[in-house]
Amino acid sequence: MTGVHDALLTRVRDRLAADAAQPTAEVIADAIRAESRGMLGDTDLLAALRFLQTELIGAGKLEHLLAEPDIADILVVGPDRVWVDRGSGLQLTDIRFDDEAAVRRLASRLALSAGKRLDDAQPWVDGQLADLGRRGHTVRLHAVIPPVATDGTCISLRVLRTATRDFDDLVGLGAIPAETVAPLRAMLRTRLAFLIVGGTGSGKTTLLGSLIGEMGATERILCVEDALELDPPHPHVVRLVARTPNVEGAGEVPVRALVRQALRMRPDRIVVGEVRGAEVIDLLTALNTGHEGCAGTLHANSTAEVPARMEALAALGGMDRSALHSQLAAAVHVVLGVARTPGGSRGLTEIGLVVRGDDGFVRIRTVWLRSVGFTDALGEFDAMLTARTMR
Repeated sequence: MTGVHDALLTRVRDRLAADAAQPTAEVIADAIRAESRGMLGDTDLLAALRFLQTELIGAGKLEHLLAEPDIADILVVGPDRVWVDRGSGLQLTDIRFDDEAAVRRLASRLALSAGKRLDDAQPWVDGQLADLGRRGHTVRLHAVIPPVATDGTCISLRVLRTATRDFDDLVGLGAIPAETVAPLRAMLRTRLAFLIVGGTGSGKTTLLGSLIGEMGATERILCVEDALELDPPHPHVVRLVARTPNVEGAGEVPVRALVRQALRMRPDRIVVGEVRGAEVIDLLTALNTGHEGCAGTLHANSTAEVPARMEALAALGGMDRSALHSQLAAAVHVVLGVARTPGGSRGLTEIGLVVRGDDGFVRIRTVWLRSVGFTDALGEFDAMLTARTMR
């Protein structure tokens, strides 16, 4: 572009990175004036501002992909490979960057938008981009640059769209099979605590949001999330969202801290958007201190994996195996499994009961499987519901 040299772009980017400022039009304009040393007139300044806004704020060649409503992931590997996931597996696009330097500039720009740095001293970044592309979605960013990434700069963007489908919507789509409607509503009515488990992109948050919408209208629901995804159709939801540290390593607000704050906000139920680490201890504490009917999601490939997965997370907070199983047995009653089918649809695939064996360790007893229907364990589930109703 006439009047704007690559060196000016580099200097402006470096200034903004050093200031850790949100790159608004005013901030960029001030940086241009400072770095051009007054050599640009009003016309050139306006042209430079427009150019640099695109370079410093937008997602460049990925913008139109972010606009597609069905894209969940955008993955860039070097200048020649851009992949997307529209719900049926990864597909290679025809998007190409000019060279490796262009991909690295985009990665640095996105890192800056997330308030992070990405350079030789800090060769990877993990952050969130609020309202990238001005479409109201949060985008989770991860990027890593050479020499750590040997195949060229890698950028991973996950579009976190708010889960707004209600319970009846999911029943109509078949994501919640009709035969499970009554047990799920009974689980909510009797305030059984539950976890939703599944792999990446399997629909955990969507199902969780729909179940929150079915909770009592007079109940106060405290939702704690790593990134804002839940937007349930419920009249009394309070949402708390974690914050990552800024470029200077300050300002972090972890999920674990927010779970503790939620305990002090007079919740009827506490919901953790995804249990990823040591906050599992605080969630179990909440479930064991009179807050019945709490819920959360957990990354696991099946309900049977839940005890082992919880053990690993609890170990991060210093809780040993025996203590974890004791807490888990007292705190969680039901585990719901979701998965993506080979055809690309997502939905409920398992319902399991949390039971404690004679050895003191927790196991998951299958109540229902999408492929076979209800099992003999349905009687135990019904007995649990009856006991809760008669209290």
